[in-house]
Amino acid sequence: MTIQERAETAANYKKTGVCNCCQAVTKVFADTVDVDEATLMKMSAGFAAGMGCMEATCGSLIGATMIAGLKTQGQGTPRFSKEILAAFKEKSGATICKELKGVGTGKVLCECDDCVRNAVLSLAEVLGE
Repeated sequence: MTIQERAETAANYKKTGVCNCCQAVTKVFADTVDVDEATLMKMSAGFAAGMGCMEATCGSLIGATMIAGLKTQGQGTPRFSKEILAAFKEKSGATICKELKGVGTGKVLCECDDCVRNAVLSLAEVLGE
């Protein structure tokens, strides 16, 4: 599967309600890591509507960082995380869920399915996939 196909599949998982944002990102990479899909779905379940229910980091960005840690065996993950965050912010306009959704401003910067797509693409860019 190409990275574009992964991004579209993940966006579709979110759009159709199969997964939350974090789960959509982790699920689409299940075939590339040494953790089964069921475990990935469980460990990413708590990041629906961003960390803390829209108060903090976008769930799709958290999912991308989880996968980066698995793919790199934890080696250099803080650096990769910083790079993924920067790439995601450039694409999406923010990294905090409530800012992305326009809570308080009324201006939506990035819809959830696009956040998921951007997280997958940012992860791939940073890891050179």
